[in-house]
Amino acid sequence: MKSYRKELWFNVPGRRAFINITPQVDECLRESGVVEGLALVNAMHITASVFINDDESGLHHDYETWLEQVAPHEPVSRYHHNRTGEDNADAHIKRQIMGREVVVAITRGQLDFGPWEQIFYGEFDGGRKKRVLVKIIGE
Repeated sequence: MKSYRKELWFNVPGRRAFINITPQVDECLRESGVVEGLALVNAMHITASVFINDDESGLHHDYETWLEQVAPHEPVSRYHHNRTGEDNADAHIKRQIMGREVVVAITRGQLDFGPWEQIFYGEFDGGRKKRVLVKIIGE
């Protein structure tokens, strides 16, 4: 069995973004040499997310609007967490909603997606470097 590990680094200048990382994960798969197996992709920061969905700008806008309704950034005083000097409690909640990681089957050397599926990095408290782990195992 082969095992492969790589960290992808992101530095989103704004507070929030959705970045399609499917090409980077595809490159990791090529580097790994795995033909049959599994790929785990997870955000290694508690204010960021990895999820699978469609790469469609209207959907991303809808996510942004919905997440801001569920866990608005302001007023920051509404959150107990922010009393520690932070201002990112909403980002923690958004990450919980959008998820920490995805696992994708690898079949015949390809990520085995359904129609329109892509892997995204969701940033909810940008402005500094953060990483995503890609772990691939298989034959």
